[in-house]
Amino acid sequence: MRSVLTAQDIDQLLRTGAPIPADAILTPSARDALKDRASLLPSRSSSAPSAASAKSSEPTVPDYEFRWTPGKDPKTPAEIAAFFNSPAIHTLKERMCDIGRRMWSKDYTDGNGGNLTIRVGDNLVLCTPTLISKGFMQPSDIALIDMDGKQLAGTRKRTSEAMTHLGIMKRQPMCKACCHAHPPHATAFAVARVQPPTCLIPEADIFLGKIALAPYQTPGSQENADTVGEIGKDNQCVLMLNHGVITWGKDIEDSYWKMENADSYCRTIWVASQLGGELGDGVGGNKAKEFVKIRKMLGMPDNRDGLKECELCDNSDFRPGVACVVPPPASPDSPAPDPQVEALVAQLTEQIMKQLKA
Repeated sequence: MRSVLTAQDIDQLLRTGAPIPADAILTPSARDALKDRASLLPSRSSSAPSAASAKSSEPTVPDYEFRWTPGKDPKTPAEIAAFFNSPAIHTLKERMCDIGRRMWSKDYTDGNGGNLTIRVGDNLVLCTPTLISKGFMQPSDIALIDMDGKQLAGTRKRTSEAMTHLGIMKRQPMCKACCHAHPPHATAFAVARVQPPTCLIPEADIFLGKIALAPYQTPGSQENADTVGEIGKDNQCVLMLNHGVITWGKDIEDSYWKMENADSYCRTIWVASQLGGELGDGVGGNKAKEFVKIRKMLGMPDNRDGLKECELCDNSDFRPGVACVVPPPASPDSPAPDPQVEALVAQLTEQIMKQLKA
């Protein structure tokens, strides 16, 4: 079976000097990781064009993943300040503000709700501030923290809920950015403690995988960080019961897209469940296996890999909304009430009332 290589796999191979398999499937991020080192790609045939020339003519897709050199984090206050104010980090700050405006404009955040993070080093994470509307942030509002939540730079205090983001990042190296918000439809599922079903819409299964539920813990607490971190390491979308939603991805754009995917999917499922039809197993387990395969090809983890077909679309816990059936009005041709029956009912009623008063 052909292996699927992500940017992280490529970096590991190059650091160890191991060859890159000639028949490997490269994710978009893996191809970009090879941009300046294309000569290390194995030759696929003597007559084939060089990897560099093939790369230059190959259509590309946007990639916003931030890559750093392991073991090279800035250490001194001066180095941290220079890094925090560098052009590359400023671009990420602007991108976080843009995502914040998009979250706010879609009613995913209310007041100062929601928060964003981007991992930018072994022990460095950009994070949004507390008590500021995500729709009106400026790059100067963004903070820099370490993986334990200690603030290293920035004039605005970091959000307390960064700890939940860090809980996932510590357990899942592929998590490079997190998005937390309160989108109304997905949050409604979290409040109702309903896990969205699978196998109904391909895009949801491919880009989100199975949406997980995390038990309620106080927002910003270490308990919440540990609870969500354990569940989030294997699930890119987590509904935090009675709280909201957190999604993660390889970059901030990717993690925000998953937030949009989650709310749109929950809205669609909610509407579909009111129509009185059967949602059932959706596309079926055989097709669901293809969703898992595509996710792996795109470099996304999926803890459903290896499940049986009958397990992939097990939605037995999902209970659609109840459709009320109103009985039709009585036909005008219905027979008139029987006077004798009516008299008997009246007589029995009178006797019962007398006994109750006795």
